[in-house]
Amino acid sequence: MRVEQIYTGCLAQGAYYIESNGEAAIIDPLREIKSYLDKAAENGATIKYVLETHFHADFVSGHLDLAKSTGAPIVFGPNAQPTFEAHIATDGEELKIGDLTIQVLHTPGHTMESTTYLLKDENGKEYAIFTGDTLFIGDVGRPDLAAKSDLTQEQLAGYLYDSLRTKIMPLADDVLVYPAHGAGSACGKNMSKETFDTLGNQKKNNYALRADMTKEEFVKEVTDGLTPPPNYFPFNVQLNKEGYNSINNILEQGLKALSPEAFEAAAAETGALILDTRKPQAFAQGFIPNSLFIGIDGGFAPWVGALILDLKQPILFVADAGREEEVVTRLARVGYDNTIGYLEGSFVAWKEAGKPVDTIVSIPADAFAAHYTEDASINVIDVRKPGEFQAEHIETAVSKPLDFIYDNFTSLPTDETLYIHCAGGYRSIIAASILRARGFEKLVDVQGGYGAISKTDIPKTNFICPSTVK
Repeated sequence: MRVEQIYTGCLAQGAYYIESNGEAAIIDPLREIKSYLDKAAENGATIKYVLETHFHADFVSGHLDLAKSTGAPIVFGPNAQPTFEAHIATDGEELKIGDLTIQVLHTPGHTMESTTYLLKDENGKEYAIFTGDTLFIGDVGRPDLAAKSDLTQEQLAGYLYDSLRTKIMPLADDVLVYPAHGAGSACGKNMSKETFDTLGNQKKNNYALRADMTKEEFVKEVTDGLTPPPNYFPFNVQLNKEGYNSINNILEQGLKALSPEAFEAAAAETGALILDTRKPQAFAQGFIPNSLFIGIDGGFAPWVGALILDLKQPILFVADAGREEEVVTRLARVGYDNTIGYLEGSFVAWKEAGKPVDTIVSIPADAFAAHYTEDASINVIDVRKPGEFQAEHIETAVSKPLDFIYDNFTSLPTDETLYIHCAGGYRSIIAASILRARGFEKLVDVQGGYGAISKTDIPKTNFICPSTVK
């Protein structure tokens, strides 16, 4: 028996490869499928099933391309209604992978088709559950993402309570829990950084699995404090349910190298968004005017989904040399398929061609502290998440979370200098790029973010443990 978790950090997503006696199953694959095909080929195995725990909202799955490449059927649990051919399993149905058995456990609540797959070894012993977004490590799936559902989030939470207590909690404590996501995903509220655990530990430590918890208490705790999901979630559900273009076609379209002149002409002709994916400080030191910065080395895909509101928007991009395919692939993972080319030679070529260049002032935390000491009334804009801000912040800072910047920027003064910071210097440059494109000229980024600011003498609020912050 071989069970492998294939974890993708930028999406906080876990796919799974299960193999026995020359047969394999893939659970919740990412859109690019080559790694799964290569793994099976290396092991001399045939992919027999492509298993989906539900219609994912935060990424586009590779189920269609994988099924087409292997001939393996796509399997969903009860209530799933895809528009393409798939096997809709019944609750309790068993699937064979070599000497192993995978039992289908219908666990509605996160969505109504949500399904957990119970893996049993060659002796029939329960070994692991692949819970999708039903059960995370330290949390459970949020009950407000079911697309086109006529059920309220409270009703879905009630279903989730029943699923956990009738299908999952009765299982043995030594059963391993393999979820679809870890910390950083927007599919839950308080997920652990750990990516798997035993069910026994989760029964002890996961707030949602308390043995004495009533359904009313569960519903209240699970629905309390939910922030709006990213705008791209419903569109990803639609793609996963109705189908999408092959990743190979997306790559062919997006990997067109354009000279500075051709890049400029394409932007003017198509109205494409210019996305700069380099490092934050490289962007600050020089960028194409009105371009949006979202660095490939940060939380790239989630921030793309949160800040590029039109998934069909044509995108031209700037990347460090050699990372162009990575950019197109990671955009496609979250449904942004209309990439139409990249700047050949990166920003250096643009600058050498004599094209217009913009910059953003970026200063170290100690220089910022000196400005603050001289005048504590300066405008300090904190773009971290509300919980981060509440835990500790500069006393005079104004909270303007990056997640909601399009709603927040209109209240900021355009004729005064704005000092912008986040936690480490990534989100603040994103925010600065958005504000600059909207006419804000007096912007100053604070390098190192709050991590660096906290080491200065700037007056700060008393620290509150984030676990107590709602």
